[in-house]
Amino acid sequence: MKLYADLPGRRLVQILADLGMVAWVIVWVWVGRRVHDVTMALAEPGRRLEGAGAGLRDRLTSAGNNVDDLPILDDRIAEPFRSAAGAGTSIEDAGRDLVTAVERFALVIGWTTALVPILIIVLWWALARGRFVRRATAAQRFVDADDDLDLFALRAMANQPMAALARVSDDPSGAWRRGDRETIRALALLELKDSGLRPPPALPH
Repeated sequence: MKLYADLPGRRLVQILADLGMVAWVIVWVWVGRRVHDVTMALAEPGRRLEGAGAGLRDRLTSAGNNVDDLPILDDRIAEPFRSAAGAGTSIEDAGRDLVTAVERFALVIGWTTALVPILIIVLWWALARGRFVRRATAAQRFVDADDDLDLFALRAMANQPMAALARVSDDPSGAWRRGDRETIRALALLELKDSGLRPPPALPH
């Protein structure tokens, strides 16, 4: 499997693109984490509400227990305190539910913020890199000798822009049929360059 081009300039661009992809992922993971942390600040009122409800419940329960020990009164005074303590429990539960809802929202928005840009660019990068790897790996099997360039010259005439072909020869197809090695090599170089491959050494004339 051929992961990088033979040509130094293109190989450098590919390496920089790979490093840029890693940096892109790291940056958006950090951004997603920051969004999560900022959103979690919305949970602070819920925590205060939860703490206030717990404190109210504990104080009223304690007051009920204290008056419960008084003679004669039995539960007649303690019971209202204990009933009121239930309101503190309700406030505590409401605060806890608010914190839980904010935590879920922060998790969703944090992951969404990070994953959407990461997946879009990673998908584009994976398609581009996969296309190059497949093309270069397949082409590499045919680049063994100068004689193999006929195939790439033929592909160049089918794939390359007309302007590029005209710069090689006024009659590239005729030169290919005549076996003009210089023109064939020039045509093949166009196709090999697109595949990121070096041509085989030229045979001496």
